[in-house]
Amino acid sequence: MDYTENPRSIKYHVKKYLTKHKLRFTGKKVIDFPAGNGVTTKILQDIGADPIPYDLFPEYFKIDGLECLQANIAEGIPAESKSVDFVLCQEGIEHFSDQLGSFKEFNRILKKGGSLIITTPNYSNLRAKMSYLLSESERFNSIIAPNELDSIWMSDKKLTNEIYYGHIFLIGALKLRCFAKLSGFKIKHIQFTRLKPTSVLLMFLFYPFILISNWITYRKRLRKNKDFDEQTKREVYKEIFDLSINPKILTDGHLFIEFEKEKEVDEVANDLKSVHKQFGTT
Repeated sequence: MDYTENPRSIKYHVKKYLTKHKLRFTGKKVIDFPAGNGVTTKILQDIGADPIPYDLFPEYFKIDGLECLQANIAEGIPAESKSVDFVLCQEGIEHFSDQLGSFKEFNRILKKGGSLIITTPNYSNLRAKMSYLLSESERFNSIIAPNELDSIWMSDKKLTNEIYYGHIFLIGALKLRCFAKLSGFKIKHIQFTRLKPTSVLLMFLFYPFILISNWITYRKRLRKNKDFDEQTKREVYKEIFDLSINPKILTDGHLFIEFEKEKEVDEVANDLKSVHKQFGTT
């Protein structure tokens, strides 16, 4: 089955996005990680990009004329710092145990102003929220909570000592935003894919409560947090509030977010403001 032609597949939406914006990618170096069987790498090549595929299991890469190198995000991607224009992490972040470290590694290899494109199952939609409430699983009626039987997708000692974990580390839009900000990125664009019918139905029941609850929290943080100026608080808290009540995020099947690299990681650390006393002080 050609998943790039199936609107129910994220590969379809990635192909559509890349094709629509092909002039942005023409002649640009794009790391495709994890590259999987190479379908998206081939799309990048076809639109004139210079794709560089990596994967934990490169032996499954099937595109003739292109070589996929082995890479483990925990050990770093074997690419020079500030050497690429785009990083495409399609259906990968939910498998990474150190997600903040992964963002920092993506920052390292991207040029200033470069883009990180992440797609992942949407743990912020209402169906996922309800599922987590009922059983701490991504789909309460068919998938049990993460465990050592179902959540190990590959552990073939004949091929490698690496373990490919399943959806143990599913992540929502707000935590993605937080990791991005802590590693030098900002949200540039959110691409919406397709509605989840269950989430749409749940919107009618819960959206007023979501709106009121998040508004109360937003106003409370503006009043109570005295450590930052009013403009800084409004910028940060308003962005979080807007993401929290966004109907499309609450009903979309996938998260598809493009982040822009604003700063180097060490510049982020220099700009962070501590609101706690140093250890050992009174």
